[in-house]
Amino acid sequence: MSARVSRSIRVAAVQLEAHDRADFARRVDAIVTAVCDAAADADLVVLPEGSLPAYVLGSAPLDWAPVDAAVERLREIARTTETVIVAGAAARADGTVRNSAIVVDSDGSIAGRADKLFLWHFDRRWFARGQRLAPIRTSVGTLGILICADGRIPTIASTLVDRGAVALVMPTAWVTSGRNPTALDNVQADLLARVRAYENRVPFIAANKCGSELGMVAYCGKSQIVDAHGEIVAIAGERRAETLRARIDLPEHPQPHRAPLRRLPANTRRDCEPLRIAISFAPLPPDIDERLEVLDARYAVAPDDEPRLSTLAQGIGAFVAGDEVVLDPAGLVPLRQAGVALVAWASDLEPTWVERFARARALELRLYVIAFDRRAKRAFAVDPDGSVIAGTFGGFAIASFSFDRRKTTETSVAPGSDVARALERVEALR
Repeated sequence: MSARVSRSIRVAAVQLEAHDRADFARRVDAIVTAVCDAAADADLVVLPEGSLPAYVLGSAPLDWAPVDAAVERLREIARTTETVIVAGAAARADGTVRNSAIVVDSDGSIAGRADKLFLWHFDRRWFARGQRLAPIRTSVGTLGILICADGRIPTIASTLVDRGAVALVMPTAWVTSGRNPTALDNVQADLLARVRAYENRVPFIAANKCGSELGMVAYCGKSQIVDAHGEIVAIAGERRAETLRARIDLPEHPQPHRAPLRRLPANTRRDCEPLRIAISFAPLPPDIDERLEVLDARYAVAPDDEPRLSTLAQGIGAFVAGDEVVLDPAGLVPLRQAGVALVAWASDLEPTWVERFARARALELRLYVIAFDRRAKRAFAVDPDGSVIAGTFGGFAIASFSFDRRKTTETSVAPGSDVARALERVEALR
């Protein structure tokens, strides 16, 4: 079911060249000029995380005067161009420094501020976590503001939409490891941005940086504008500053995918050593037990084989899910919190989205997913890192993979950034 469109707006995502904190005074004029140019023909302009004064702050005390002066200049641009501006900035609040997004309304007033909830790695050293989870009303509509790693926790975005947001807006600093210098990767830029839009049925706008800070924090670029169907309308390159422009439709009443889990399985925990599981989309052959011996596999499952699925559920506490629960950003969260380590999912979605959601749910919840793709007639498995580790194709009808529950207990995805704790914290805020 699609949401009724109320109107469209012109959006600009400004991808900036990264700068060190010490260079902010020298770079601020260029930042303001880029905003002014973008605002000339846009209703909403988005800047990256930590644009003012930088993302890597370090431990030295901040001089707030240049940051405050830059915000005032953005307010003047907003007022004169009648544009809403969302800018990533350090902000003072209750005696602490927060990683924030300042939302300036089209009359130049401060519409609100959103603070990063899921701090990533070293930014916890100089930022305090946000304490609120609420959308911000502006003249272009009610905006759900996420900051970078917030996008890795599915219930942050879904709560913002459930509380009235008609678009998700992300000032971000998507980093990259450089493991492939010719293709800078980041799981949010490459996967999760589209999933967040699709599951919530609202547009998603992200502004990122390119280049690096202090020569040791590298960014992947790929600022993007995604429509409410999860399709990319515009995407930036990886290595240069640029401004994306697009017109997006805002739903009057979003109709997101919501179907909360109605029950928990009776058995959610089983301590076990690593073991192998065989998967097939086709019915399992009569000699499957003999084949399991060849594969050194303990279990075999197929989508319509209820006895085998039940045996897997009883043996390792797996859960069998359908599209409704998987597409709900909060649908599998109670399972994860109860200790479920593997979800078997039979889907009627278009194959591209089956893989995207299987990977997204696996990595954001740190569990294994077995996906049975009915359209592609394929079975595949995804590990807690979001990687497809085995799958059937052609005459390869029975694949197998190693299931290691210990990997699902590793919920820290970066030093100081624990997914399980973040999910619990968001549930408390919800």
